[in-house]
Amino acid sequence: MMKPTSTPRGKGPAKARRKTREEINQEARDRKRQKKHRGHAAGSRASGSEGASGGGKQNKQQDPRIGSKTPIPLGVTEKVTKQHKPKSEKPMLSPQAELDLLETDERLDALLERLEAGETLSAEDQSWVDAKLDRIDELMQKLGLSYDDEEEEEEEEEEKQEDMMRLLKGGN
Repeated sequence: MMKPTSTPRGKGPAKARRKTREEINQEARDRKRQKKHRGHAAGSRASGSEGASGGGKQNKQQDPRIGSKTPIPLGVTEKVTKQHKPKSEKPMLSPQAELDLLETDERLDALLERLEAGETLSAEDQSWVDAKLDRIDELMQKLGLSYDDEEEEEEEEEEKQEDMMRLLKGGN
C-alpha cells in the first residue's frame, strides 16, 4: 500500500487552520479599538483647524464652513438703499415717432369709430382710449402742433370781418 503524501493532488494550497474562539475575540477587540479612534476631534468644526490652539500664526485662519460670510443686518437700519427702476418694456421714442405710432394705432382707430357710431365702450376700453388721447395731446403740445389751429384762424378772420362791418355801419 501507498502512503499518502503531504500535498494533496491538484487541489492547490492546503486548508488554513481554524482560529480558536479566543483569537477571534481578540481580533474583534483590536478592530473596535481602531474604530474608536477614527474621525475628527469633538468640536473641530466650531473651533477651526487643528493648528488654531498651538502657535501664533500671523495669517488669519479661514473658516472651514462654506457659504457667504458677509454679515446680515437683522434689525431696521437707517440706511436706505436706492432701488433700481425697471427698464421700460418699450424703448424710448422721440415725441414725433411716438405720435406717429399713436396716430396709426388700429385698435385706437377702431374704438374711435365705434364711439362716433354711438356705441358705448366698456370701462376698460374707455379708459384706454382716454389715456391714449391724453398722450396724443401731450405730444402735440410738446411738438407745438394743434388740430385747433385751423379752426382758430377761421374764427379770427370772421371776427375781424364782423369788426370791420360794425365800424363801417355804425361808425362807433
